[in-house]
Amino acid sequence: MSVSRKLAAGAVALTLALAGCGGSEDEAGGPLQTVNFGYIADYNGTSLLAIAKDQKLWEKHGLKADAKVFTNGPLQIQALGTGDLDFGYIGPGAFWLPASGQAKIIAINTLGNADRVIARSGTTSIDQLRGKTVGVPEGTSGDMILTLALQKAGMTKKDLKVVNMDASTIVSAFASKKIDAAGFWYPAIGTIKKQVPDLTELAKNSDFESQVSFPTAFVAGNDVVSGQKDKTEKTIAVLRDAMAYRSANPDKAIELTAKMLSVPVDQVKADASNVKVLPVDELDAKTKDGTIGKWLNGMADYFVQAGKLKTKTDPKTYYTGDLFIAAASK
Repeated sequence: MSVSRKLAAGAVALTLALAGCGGSEDEAGGPLQTVNFGYIADYNGTSLLAIAKDQKLWEKHGLKADAKVFTNGPLQIQALGTGDLDFGYIGPGAFWLPASGQAKIIAINTLGNADRVIARSGTTSIDQLRGKTVGVPEGTSGDMILTLALQKAGMTKKDLKVVNMDASTIVSAFASKKIDAAGFWYPAIGTIKKQVPDLTELAKNSDFESQVSFPTAFVAGNDVVSGQKDKTEKTIAVLRDAMAYRSANPDKAIELTAKMLSVPVDQVKADASNVKVLPVDELDAKTKDGTIGKWLNGMADYFVQAGKLKTKTDPKTYYTGDLFIAAASK
């Protein structure tokens, strides 16, 4: 599943006070609570924040957002743990972190299909990666898709020369032939294709859909959920309102995301094509009927097999589905 997750290196590269969210009073004239919110600079990670900014949803719920862009989910989980963030966004590869007790999932966002194992022209199977140098951002969805592809081929990372790299380094390393392959994602792969148009895609999310789902999510610090219930509930209400708008106005959501990221609309549209947007009422239903719990259990099984988790824990201990549903009345 960014100082841009896709576009830049480092931890926090930019802090933005979201325009339209910078006032000091809510709609009733009361003071606004500040929310420190992490995100990744792609459609999954940015679209709801872009909508909330444009539609003044933060003010509606008595909040103002200070948004910080990150390259990946694990960095945001670290920032939640230190109190530098209240909330953040993660892709599927980082779900093992809340599952291990390091954060809470406050809202499921989308289902992703943007992850790929890519290789140079002439490499047509995972088997052919034996002994090759493969870049991957550890603990991300790129790591997850690579591990799944290796398992399917009866291989492990020990059969490769795996190098942990951040997103921007993978882009430059692949283009300059310093690595032979990568566990990575769109839209950054699109950037690589401009320089290496004949690269091959050896695996994708949909190859494993019968085994595991690839949801993205918004997360909160444990102390925020336990000690700042009002802020948590209001933030979830903002996300719900933005989800409803995104479902009803998909083209506008893409346009607003492109504006916030200062990138072409066509680039975001291509990114969004790898995303299944989940309407808020569907998320409510899937929370109530246990579907999301099954997704999380399936991912936990993978993370146990991959060595990220020692044991599987009950999703109810880290997915606050009750708060998500209750926020419908806010």
